[in-house]
Amino acid sequence: MKMTSIQLKKILDSKLNEEQWRTSFNRDKDTYRVEWQDSHQGITITLPNVVAKYEQKGEKAIEELVFHIREALQVMNQTPTLQGKENAVFPVIRSTSFPTQTNAELALIYAEHTAETRIYYALDLGKTYQLIDQGMLEQEGWTEERVKEVASFNLRSLSTNSKHDQVAGNDFYFISTNDGYDASRVLNEAFLEEMRLNAKGELAVAVPHQDVLILVDVQNDTGYDILAQMTMKFFAEGRVPITSLSFIYEDKKLEPIFILAKNRPTPNKNTKKDE
Repeated sequence: MKMTSIQLKKILDSKLNEEQWRTSFNRDKDTYRVEWQDSHQGITITLPNVVAKYEQKGEKAIEELVFHIREALQVMNQTPTLQGKENAVFPVIRSTSFPTQTNAELALIYAEHTAETRIYYALDLGKTYQLIDQGMLEQEGWTEERVKEVASFNLRSLSTNSKHDQVAGNDFYFISTNDGYDASRVLNEAFLEEMRLNAKGELAVAVPHQDVLILVDVQNDTGYDILAQMTMKFFAEGRVPITSLSFIYEDKKLEPIFILAKNRPTPNKNTKKDE
């Protein structure tokens, strides 16, 4: 039997029953909100989206949701500090539709990336992280340049170990450590350059959601089709979706594949790519 929003609300009520929190259900919008009693800071969940994930993943979908709600609420009740935490600052990838300011209307620190993606900066808090805003910088006396330099340095310390699969003559590599920064590894230029130089064909990449980076040594046209289908599937299933488009990595730049499709050279699977 398919779960209803009312049934899901009752489950969440029982799992988020804390004296310091208040829960509410908006029947018209089909949303569920959890917030702190004193500050009214909280999270609003669109229930039909959770129901859809429940149909795919079962109880695990609800367990993940409750975990992330609890973690996010705890972060909201803290006053984070950058002082002495330089090694806990990392870049995170988001879509260009992601807000550029907090609910309190403080500007988030970000940098442009591609037409589809944007780079934000986060302070790692262990099981979760908080995006860095202008207020935090002013409080700590940091500059945007310092945040970006520190984040770039820390990114290079993250493992780039990947799982390898060969599909229809194309080599697929997946990085999915679930550390919150899997998609961020697309910003590791040295890593992408190494992958490109070792590719037999073209190097394509995708960041469908926060918790995966897909790299493909594309050696025939089927590889592009498989990557497109795979990226769309991952995008639909991701907890923090980014983009359903995939990119070609060339000359240290990322270009959406659909733009290059008409002029794309046919990779020669027997010849190593020119450096």
